[in-house]
Amino acid sequence: MGMNEVLIHNLSRTLESPVVARCCETFFCRLRGLMFRKRIDFNQGLLLVQKKTGRVNTSIHMMFVFMDLTIIWLDKEWAVVDKKLARSWQLNNTPALPAKYVLELAADRYSEFEIGDQLSVEQT
Repeated sequence: MGMNEVLIHNLSRTLESPVVARCCETFFCRLRGLMFRKRIDFNQGLLLVQKKTGRVNTSIHMMFVFMDLTIIWLDKEWAVVDKKLARSWQLNNTPALPAKYVLELAADRYSEFEIGDQLSVEQT
């Protein structure tokens, strides 16, 4: 992808506000994720980008994450394949279906996304 920050819209339903997500494409950026953060703004997110679609490589941990998060798993066409409210310090969160992207958002955004929703992504 080669993008630093992207603007994410849900084409299937209206979002309270678009998500401004920072892209994580390297192993260490994905590993760190939102560890040691105490909060995330409502309109912010983190987009973890994998090289290949899969379930294991898009599973996440919540160790040292001091807040609950909405986790949205997306396939290579930006369709939502799974979602979960991940609890702080929860060890394993794996999608039900293979994904290529993992979108981490504020817990309050959980109801704004449903499995099957089509998202769009644009460079900021």
